[in-house]
Amino acid sequence: MVWGQPTVWFTSIESFAKVLSGRNRELLATIASEKPDSLTELAELAGRSKSNLSRTLKTMSRYGLVELSEGERGTLVPRVPYDQVRLDVSLTSSSQRVA
Repeated sequence: MVWGQPTVWFTSIESFAKVLSGRNRELLATIASEKPDSLTELAELAGRSKSNLSRTLKTMSRYGLVELSEGERGTLVPRVPYDQVRLDVSLTSSSQRVA
């Protein structure tokens, strides 16, 4: 862990893997490269339903992986604040927490 850097704790490796599944990493890459102005635009770009995206992005937002801000006409605008995530797993501790 690097002091002064954002830290996110997951309850297990499985929860980390679920939030950052291949499909969700593709979604993050799409947000970062295309910079959509709304969830509707992102749904079109990603080929996913808006309701599915909304749930996924809210989960990612709770972990700090996505920032959701209010855009024009009250639309939610997703942004990816980081370009890299590092996984630290203790191999000697009985704790299941993952940072």
